[in-house]
Amino acid sequence: AGKPPQENERLRTQALKKAKVDKEENSKKESELLRARRELEALRKQHQKLSKKLLKYSVFKRYLEDVVENSQFRDIDDVITYYKALLRTRKDLLQSQWWHRQLMEQGKDLQQQIRAEKEAEMLQCKNDLVQLKESFDQAQSDIRQLEGRWAEIQDRAARKATELKSLTMAIHGLFQ
Repeated sequence: AGKPPQENERLRTQALKKAKVDKEENSKKESELLRARRELEALRKQHQKLSKKLLKYSVFKRYLEDVVENSQFRDIDDVITYYKALLRTRKDLLQSQWWHRQLMEQGKDLQQQIRAEKEAEMLQCKNDLVQLKESFDQAQSDIRQLEGRWAEIQDRAARKATELKSLTMAIHGLFQ
């Protein structure tokens, strides 16, 4: 009570500032505490869920242990590794079958394309053959006509030669 009024006012202002800062810190801490509680509750729920799953799948662990006991596997990890290898092999096999189907389809498409090309070539060859046969028939017809004319020409030449010989003999007879 013996302090000057200015000192009291300064102390009061400091106390108010400190109270305000403390209040803000408490508010932050309460907010962090609330967030941590929510996170803890979420983790508890997740833990319960996983515990239920673990209980549900414990039957499989017992089954895998029985498998290990009655097989060539040393432990459960060997069984799992073997299973994963089988899955990879299955995946590779399925992919190989898919590629095989793709290649077969491409082969069929190529075969159809080649067949169509060869059929078109065969049709062209047949058309060419018909045309050549017609040309051959025409050539044979022309040969027969030309042979007939050749025979006529030879016959006329023979008659002319005979006539010429007769004339030559007559001229020779007259000359003698």
